[in-house]
Amino acid sequence: MDGTIYRTGSPIREVRILGTGACVPDRVVSNDEVGAPAAVDDAWITRKTGIRERRWAEPEQATSDLATAAARAAMKSAGITAEQLSVIAVATSTPDRPQPPTAAYVQQNLGASGTAAFDVNAVCSGTVFALSAVGSVILRRGGYALVIGADVYSRILNPADRRTVVLFGDGAGALVLGPTTEGPYVRHVALHTFGELSGLIQVPGGGSRQPLDHAALDAGLQYFAMEGREVRRFVVEQLPQLVKAFLHEAGVEAADVDHFIPHQANGVMLDEVFSGLALPRATMHQTVQHYGNTGAASIPITLDAAVRAGGIRPGELILLAGFGGGMAVSFALVQW
Repeated sequence: MDGTIYRTGSPIREVRILGTGACVPDRVVSNDEVGAPAAVDDAWITRKTGIRERRWAEPEQATSDLATAAARAAMKSAGITAEQLSVIAVATSTPDRPQPPTAAYVQQNLGASGTAAFDVNAVCSGTVFALSAVGSVILRRGGYALVIGADVYSRILNPADRRTVVLFGDGAGALVLGPTTEGPYVRHVALHTFGELSGLIQVPGGGSRQPLDHAALDAGLQYFAMEGREVRRFVVEQLPQLVKAFLHEAGVEAADVDHFIPHQANGVMLDEVFSGLALPRATMHQTVQHYGNTGAASIPITLDAAVRAGGIRPGELILLAGFGGGMAVSFALVQW
């Protein structure tokens, strides 16, 4: 299966990851609460997804609010201020509004005037797409970069659709990158888009193809929709061979990978995928049990959790793997 691919060639050693941060809403939503309108129970959800609870935003919270909180945590971890930022990239498919970019609100919230601020929509792969974009900006402009993955999926879920409503939570995760010779760095990146499969995951209404008029709302086109079996088949069948090709391009053996941090789509599916990747020394990190699928936020949230728990040591090799709507697939190899 062919895709559109962008790769970095050699390590950008001048740009390092200086800090991580995350934010999830306070509201805990149990399987019983989310399952009742969809006519499923806790046992069914746990067996199918491995998810036991998730966090949903309060009515007054938007994507930019979670993104801002995660950014502040990452900036504190990195020891920098908003005045030192030169670029803010927000990966999201649930923006505050269709316009302006959610990154503009984050910039305003942080008081980071003068930064370049933009959004990236590669759905659940978005954070790695954004990560690949900011390195060259830092090298040209100097300063520091914020890469944020943030989504509030609870606003676009059909409460009666058991295939989707049980999966998703809300949250944000962030990374600070800067020009230095010390600290973790991205060794290699690969980005893939399989546009012929773009219909597998979508929100049909709300864009120029189908505005949200009364007919669209009555038809439920404002809701997230997914062909779950086809998505699972794509991930289980394609991800192992894509990972193998990526590691070969990076000049890395599978046995060299210490940590695997995938998009937190579905805990049961991740266990199946991991067994097929043949990464003999790697530890797979999961947060899906407690936070659900947080879209573009899931990789940086999980990375931050692993870092703060002391689970990653200097010199270890981390494989980040995103996959989601588009269908978009992204990989980053990080030397910690």
